[in-house]
Amino acid sequence: MEPVAPYPVAVVGAGNMGGAMAQRLLTLGWPVEVCDVDAARRAVLQAAGAGAHALPAAAVRSARACVVAVVDAAQTETALFGPQGVAQAMPLGGVVLLCPTLAPVDVEGLARRLVPHGLHAVDAPMSGGPTRALDGSMSLMVACPRAVFDRYGALLQALAGRLFWLGERIGDGARTKLVNNLAAAINLAAAAEVMALARRLGLDAAQTLTVIEQSSGQSWIGSDRLRRSLAGDHQPRAHLSLLQKDTRLAVQAADSVGFQGALGPVVRDLFAQAAAAGLAGQDDAVLYDWLSRRS
Repeated sequence: MEPVAPYPVAVVGAGNMGGAMAQRLLTLGWPVEVCDVDAARRAVLQAAGAGAHALPAAAVRSARACVVAVVDAAQTETALFGPQGVAQAMPLGGVVLLCPTLAPVDVEGLARRLVPHGLHAVDAPMSGGPTRALDGSMSLMVACPRAVFDRYGALLQALAGRLFWLGERIGDGARTKLVNNLAAAINLAAAAEVMALARRLGLDAAQTLTVIEQSSGQSWIGSDRLRRSLAGDHQPRAHLSLLQKDTRLAVQAADSVGFQGALGPVVRDLFAQAAAAGLAGQDDAVLYDWLSRRS
């Protein structure tokens, strides 16, 4: 792919992932405008060189691309089509990257509604966490027309070292992300449960995790979350509420095609119970401590 000069990009939603992506683009010399309801988040990115706005319309007035990195379908709907939304202000021919984890039917509907506004949609859920978003090594699971993918390839490659074009059917990015996140949730729940069992058996937790990491029970998310938890690092990177949402959406997607999984509903209910216990706003690594106490 030929080099493309950086062009104005808006990032709507400057939380853990959106803020890290905005920082990444700024580091690479891209002009960035950010929008977030949180003034403190806007201030951090403004200090790094971004334009900062409280309303999406203001952020996209000169943008060729808009990265939407809010939490869920309701927030995405408001960001795109609410008062002072993206759709009414973004120049014709621009592209909107839909990066939250959403139900496929919601992605399809949002993409369809952007068409009358002269905007292209890219179904582009992200994975990897804020550290990987910041260094550009995260994953983007992209579904969109090939011509759109090629036109905006430089931006996609700047954001993601692991870039997967899944085809032209909008919604396949969302479907792939839900499958991935269900696997992540199952692996995290398994790691948290077996480590809680190790504690109850009187084993040294750190030593046990070292054995697991070099044996058949190893998983990336288990090592990442449990190592932090054992070190007393409870700084939220990925709130438990996100896997609560994602497991619910994954099971809904399974139900929509008549697939009855054995583990998906169990893990969905487990994360729902943890959220109901007051852990929704904490890092999802808290599942280990919660299971240890509950056991």
